[in-house]
Amino acid sequence: MPRRAGLRRLAAVLALGALLAPAVARAQPQDRPLRLVLNVGLQTLDPISSPSFVTRNFAYMVFDTLVAMDGKGGYRPQMLDSWEASPDRLLWTFRLRPGLAFHDGTAVTAADAVASLRRWGQRDAIGRRLMAATQAMEVVDPATFTLRLQQPFGHVIEALGKPSVHVPFIMPARIADATPPTQAAKEIMGSGPFLFAREEWVPGERAAFRRNPAYQPREEPADGLAGGKRPLAARVEFLTMTDVSLRAAAITQGEVDYLEYAPFDYLPRFRRDRNLVISQAGGISQIMGGVSINHHLPPFDRNLALRRAVQAALDRSEIVAAHGLPADMTSPDCVSLYLCGTPYASKAGGEAIRQPSLERARALLQEAGYRNEPIVLLQPADSALINPMALVVIDRLKRAGFNLDVQTADWSSIAGRWVGREPVERGGWNLVPVVYTGFDLADPLSNVGIGYNCSGNQPWGYCVEAMKPVLDAYVAEGDPAKRKALAAELQRLAIENVTFPTSGQFRSPAVWRAELKGVIDFGFPVLWNIERAK
Repeated sequence: MPRRAGLRRLAAVLALGALLAPAVARAQPQDRPLRLVLNVGLQTLDPISSPSFVTRNFAYMVFDTLVAMDGKGGYRPQMLDSWEASPDRLLWTFRLRPGLAFHDGTAVTAADAVASLRRWGQRDAIGRRLMAATQAMEVVDPATFTLRLQQPFGHVIEALGKPSVHVPFIMPARIADATPPTQAAKEIMGSGPFLFAREEWVPGERAAFRRNPAYQPREEPADGLAGGKRPLAARVEFLTMTDVSLRAAAITQGEVDYLEYAPFDYLPRFRRDRNLVISQAGGISQIMGGVSINHHLPPFDRNLALRRAVQAALDRSEIVAAHGLPADMTSPDCVSLYLCGTPYASKAGGEAIRQPSLERARALLQEAGYRNEPIVLLQPADSALINPMALVVIDRLKRAGFNLDVQTADWSSIAGRWVGREPVERGGWNLVPVVYTGFDLADPLSNVGIGYNCSGNQPWGYCVEAMKPVLDAYVAEGDPAKRKALAAELQRLAIENVTFPTSGQFRSPAVWRAELKGVIDFGFPVLWNIERAK
């Protein structure tokens, strides 16, 4: 065993040198690139067409938002200079701050903002509801636009400041107007703090960025996604390393600067290393595992008992244990779809999933009339976060009696199939193990098991009639206490109808080199304001 372990470490070091050699040869020590290792490879660049976190991370480098979430979960103007609402809160007026420019030098205008919001509003759960409540969005002048509601919508600013998939990033109107939201834009043109070096992009392996010298950050200090985004690093590189030992060697040897997620097996060692800093972000930045069910296709489309069999088989303690995390980094007893520790956390409906049981799952399979039909499960083998949990999910479902057709691939390939609607025989799917952060789950309108109800959106094709009026009431409600009660009822209905069965809550921290100063510990990589200590 020791000899094999040594050989693995040697192979990791050799592979690391081969991967980084071209960049090392180009860069001098004083302007060494800031290197981030992503969880999975960057394959898709359009943050509206893609539901992937890696695309979201990319987009925050090159795009900007009208409103941004700060470190405490509040919402602040970002590209906007100000906003105001009429007394009845049906007419909103937004003004852009001066000096905004796209990377091609053209000015950002209100027309760009309106076109971008309309495209996003066809794709995102909150965006769709905002657009459904909107009577008109109109350009007043190059820096001003209005949004007139035809019915109350109590989440306008929260919608514009949505921090994660899908984020309402602003792009030129000529691109937004010409590109359907389900298709990837051919041209990537943002106004954010970094410029994308597309000529250096190797999909799935490497992406590079240069500082945007024309970017004008806000004057206030950076705070979460808000405030002054100062691109201090002259060059940033996104790298992909599927081997976790390679990631660990790279960060400990200083060959890379930042890991999006620390390899769990190496956390004890990282905690003892004074050259490394481990993220302390919690709450909304925690992660929930779950299983995406294809509600569009048989056998899950109209068979509630079959979906309940999946839910009954998912033992959260056993699944989360696959990561081998310390007890203070897991919450396997959490039954809240919103994540425990977040504002809308609730136990409503939780009794149905508190005690998972393979015996109960088998009984539900019989009740469902299951006849051993093959169930296509897509397994993202390259994801250090998803794959360990997926292996336990697969084992549990097989033991419950599901006839699984497990198809293994990299996440980027799976994501392309996941958002499609092909039948199984033409690349379709039935189940996909996934993970989401609290940024995506902590509010009913963004929660993947609630906010997409009856929207027809793939991969979230569920439609629960009983949720419709409750969601409508939540959308219009402005009172926090009433919102919380409505959110609890929505969770109860979602668990009862198995829109998104969860597989366990945990914390997966980032890790970065201690010589980096100005790192914003937010919950996903924020790479502005970072510089090296001299």
